Amino acid sequence: MKSFFALLISVSFIIASAAKTGHVITFRSPSLYPESFTWDPKSHNFIIGGTRHQKLLSISESGVAETLISDTDLPENSSFLGLAIDRRNNRLLACIHRTPTATHPSPFNALAAYDLKSRRRIFLTPLLDKNDQNPIATVTEIIHPAAANDVAVDSSGNAYVTNSDGDFIWKVNIDGEGSIFSRSEIFKSHPVDLTVEYHKCGLNGVVFISDGYLLVVQSNTGKLYKVNVNDGTAKTVNLNKDLTAGDGIAVRSDGVVLVVSQHKLYYIKSENNWDEGVVFDETTLDVEGFATAVVAGNRKRVYVLYGHLMEGIMGNGNREEFSIVEIEENEDKEDNIWLFVLVGFGLTYFLFWRFQMRRLVQNMDKRVA
Repeated sequence: MKSFFALLISVSFIIASAAKTGHVITFRSPSLYPESFTWDPKSHNFIIGGTRHQKLLSISESGVAETLISDTDLPENSSFLGLAIDRRNNRLLACIHRTPTATHPSPFNALAAYDLKSRRRIFLTPLLDKNDQNPIATVTEIIHPAAANDVAVDSSGNAYVTNSDGDFIWKVNIDGEGSIFSRSEIFKSHPVDLTVEYHKCGLNGVVFISDGYLLVVQSNTGKLYKVNVNDGTAKTVNLNKDLTAGDGIAVRSDGVVLVVSQHKLYYIKSENNWDEGVVFDETTLDVEGFATAVVAGNRKRVYVLYGHLMEGIMGNGNREEFSIVEIEENEDKEDNIWLFVLVGFGLTYFLFWRFQMRRLVQNMDKRVA
């Protein structure tokens, strides 16, 4: 059995490679400090939301920034967080969040939908802790106000929004009607290291998988969850390692899931509909840039957003330039890791079979005796 555990360790121990960058897109927007972005396949542009301004920008591949939407009716000091495009209905979905302050002690959370053709807002749905009429979201623990963090949309136009402070998921249907979708106890079943700076950030990035479920990453545990879109039931995806401080998530056209953190970009693959998965590659990122989001563009291209978010949160910066950087994958690692995994599974079955045979022989010897 020692050789088996040694093999498992070798599979789990993946050395992060330095980021191999491709196209670097630098754009200017003073004090924007964006937290999220998405890829618009129709315009072939990126859409970015600011944390200091109530506006959404369209960024071309050459770095030209244009104001796509300016929503001055949003509450003062609110931010755009997670973004997703509803391709079938040509809508942009955006999470709106306002952090409590001395002047605005109550948090505000909502999902906004914008028509991408007219650029007009379709609805603004407040996201509540309970099914009540209070437009300001609260949670049971006052020290953890709700935070609408990221959003994914299914094939019917339903949106799913993660609450990173309350560890549950909202659902907003195509007509803008909101409700709590999943409060699974699984989301609170893993220990949290209270010494890390992100220990209060729970459910974060979310993506819809066409087979009928969501994949959700949890920052403060590094876990990945599979959530059924029919009933909200959830299970932990068994991975060979945790996704430490995982933030944004995306899925490539080949099914590879990408999870980004401030320090790393994780590449994950599954062969059984995400009951289990393997982190087969890690790429070290620019820590100062503070990557918070990842998108998959055309032809399996992968981009991360360097929004220098912490600088913006601390309020001590007036940065004018930000960047979107293409990260190129080391394709050899994917092939090698799956070879080791197959060998590991084979060895596991062999050792289990040998163990069972040994018990059978021992039981037969006892009966003979």
